[in-house]
Amino acid sequence: MYATMMLAGLALASGAPAIRAQGNDIAVTASRRVQPLLIRNEAGALLQIVVEVPSGKDVRLQALHVTLDGTDDPGDLESLTVFATADKLEFTPKTAVGKSLAAARSLTFRVDRALRPGKNVFWLSGRLQPAADLSHRVRAVCTSVETTAGKHAVKDLSPNVRQRIGIALRKHRDDGVHTYRIPALTTTSRGTLLCVYDMRRRMGRDLQEDIDIGLSRSSDGGRTWEPARVIMDMGKYGGLPEEQNGCSDPGIIVDRKTGVIFCFAVWMHGNPGKHQWTGDGSAPGYEIGKAAQLLMVSSKDDGRTWSRPVNLTRRLKPAAWWLLAPAPQQGINLHDGTLVMPVQGRDAKGIEFSTIMTSRDHGATWTVGTPAYSGGSECQAVQLGDGAIMLNMRNEHERFRAVYVTGDLGKSWRPHETNRKALIEPNCNGSLLRVDFTRDGGNAHALLFANPHTQKGRTHQTIQVSLDDGRTWPAKYRWLLDEGRGAGYPSLTRVDDRHIGIVYEGSQAHLVFERIPLAELLDPARRFADKPAK
Repeated sequence: MYATMMLAGLALASGAPAIRAQGNDIAVTASRRVQPLLIRNEAGALLQIVVEVPSGKDVRLQALHVTLDGTDDPGDLESLTVFATADKLEFTPKTAVGKSLAAARSLTFRVDRALRPGKNVFWLSGRLQPAADLSHRVRAVCTSVETTAGKHAVKDLSPNVRQRIGIALRKHRDDGVHTYRIPALTTTSRGTLLCVYDMRRRMGRDLQEDIDIGLSRSSDGGRTWEPARVIMDMGKYGGLPEEQNGCSDPGIIVDRKTGVIFCFAVWMHGNPGKHQWTGDGSAPGYEIGKAAQLLMVSSKDDGRTWSRPVNLTRRLKPAAWWLLAPAPQQGINLHDGTLVMPVQGRDAKGIEFSTIMTSRDHGATWTVGTPAYSGGSECQAVQLGDGAIMLNMRNEHERFRAVYVTGDLGKSWRPHETNRKALIEPNCNGSLLRVDFTRDGGNAHALLFANPHTQKGRTHQTIQVSLDDGRTWPAKYRWLLDEGRGAGYPSLTRVDDRHIGIVYEGSQAHLVFERIPLAELLDPARRFADKPAK
């Protein structure tokens, strides 16, 4: 019964129609959406307030009374503003109502605005301080509304929702770039966070286009980030313009023993208007301009500087394959030091597949495995408790994740018991991470999986937890981060002993970073009244 009530609250918070006024009464409802409030955003939706006015009433709005009850620290907020969106339920920070106010535990917004018959939608918006605490949550409450017809109580439709604080890591037009996409996040041997991604300079489309590989770097656990830097740019190679020399889909891996970091990407030369995943956007063989190329750059100074690109195509791609490309995720180190990087491609028939490539000499040479699953593409690998490698894959056949396991570094594969039936998806990249921890005095580990938890579209960005090496994913461990529509593509990393970091393409910014306590993921009872994922 409780779960049913919570799901009903989520539906209302997601934009379901407000309760209509009865008779001559004015009805006021308030709801919150499950989405982060982001540092660097000028406005962030905190609370939707709907004032329903019966026909025939001439009413003006005079005041909105608000508290920040449930907010960990009101000082995280710089200011709050009320916006009107007429009868539209979506948040749009265009029409401010009254003055912005400095954050305080209780606030009254004085306004003078005519209310139309039917729905009148208002949004309370918050702007965060640059140094707002990423471990804190924000919750705004509308306690009452005053109109010329009197003072009105407010029915709260989502009382259990509090919003996490995150960072708008990359936004539209940051550094003049149109679109940021395809993040891969990792932690270096020194504890530095590195996030690589597509810098789609002219437009949002995929290759072939003017795309470079960018990097954001944080040395304080994600609280602050250095200016973005370009680490892979093929410029005007071969005399062709930059929009015919795009690099995309970065994958990154850290050698935990040496500290060297490797970043891989796919490069297209020429072929304007084509895409490496379709038709002859890439081709068998090795010729630059026909076959898409697999490039690698490396860093020996914790991600500060990077080598020139090295072309690995002839070394690694069988000539008959149409494509070999990195999977845009982070790679892993096995217990014996073997490096494992997830990759994807098109086989001799041009059909998509997923597999891994491995190195046992600290990245000097790499060996590519056999395709694990025909119809897979973007993927992520983890080492299971028995030492085998699990590959979790985007599945182009149906809207369930494909999951395969290898015990011989990708020479052979077998389907996992959950293959194509346990984890739903909308056909999108996902992220899988193993975390080791101590419980009851002994060693334990869990698998974390992040993706848009739906089969309909890239909404409901969610983290799930398995305590039995991926055999089950109990609903009680699902944690909804962002119910809104984004582009998905999450990437998880271990920030430190107590925190997980995630970057994803969310509803509030192109790339969103959140820092999440591991204890709250492993023990849902530690979460204070947060909305569970459905």
